[in-house]
Amino acid sequence: MSEAPAEIVASARAAGRTLLSEVESKALLAAAGIPVTEARLATSPGEAAAIAGEFGFPVVLKIASTEVAHKSDVGGVLVGVADEAAAGEGYDGIVAAVGRAAPGATVDGVSVQRQAEAGVEGIVGVTSDPQFGPVVMFGLGGIFVEVLKDVAFRLVPLAPRDAAQMVREIRGLPVLEGTRGQPGVDLEALERLLLSVSAFIEAHPEVVELDLNPVFAYPVGHPAGGAVAVDARVVLGEAVPA
Repeated sequence: MSEAPAEIVASARAAGRTLLSEVESKALLAAAGIPVTEARLATSPGEAAAIAGEFGFPVVLKIASTEVAHKSDVGGVLVGVADEAAAGEGYDGIVAAVGRAAPGATVDGVSVQRQAEAGVEGIVGVTSDPQFGPVVMFGLGGIFVEVLKDVAFRLVPLAPRDAAQMVREIRGLPVLEGTRGQPGVDLEALERLLLSVSAFIEAHPEVVELDLNPVFAYPVGHPAGGAVAVDARVVLGEAVPA
């Protein structure tokens, strides 16, 4: 993730793209201090194996294509990859599966990522309201956001009080606080994540949409930290002519 934020945006602009790849999105977010699982692009089975070996196992492989919206639906995701041989084989398998399911899609390679320990799933997003500007959204992941629409919204910029209220006003708060003997998650880490996203959007007005889904939230003191985004999607606004 060594490419500078300005270079990432310029590269996408030069290619005529407004949608950043997951690798690009994570690099941009990591540079802003937003916790994401590290991801690197592999363009061959051997490179995938080498990157996986550097990360340590297990890793996750995902198809790298801005033209494939739902990677898992087309066989473009492989989790629990346990060794370098499996990483190389997985590269070929993913590329072949996507080629069959989405034959017209441009494939840049395969993203190799550190596999995060599962936690309580959340979602953080940003959309741009035509009247009010950027809006941050927070909620629980899975059916909570898809079926129950259990989310909270605030306008950018967020104040610390806004972030604290967002985390605590959703109906799913008991899940975050811990139920049926399960430990609660680090609510303050979620607040920090929301504030970091708000600051990122202020610093990057060219970003008009952002999705972190899922975000894994962990208990206080967890070795992985309080929260980490394992998938990320950044959309740029149309370039303004000079």
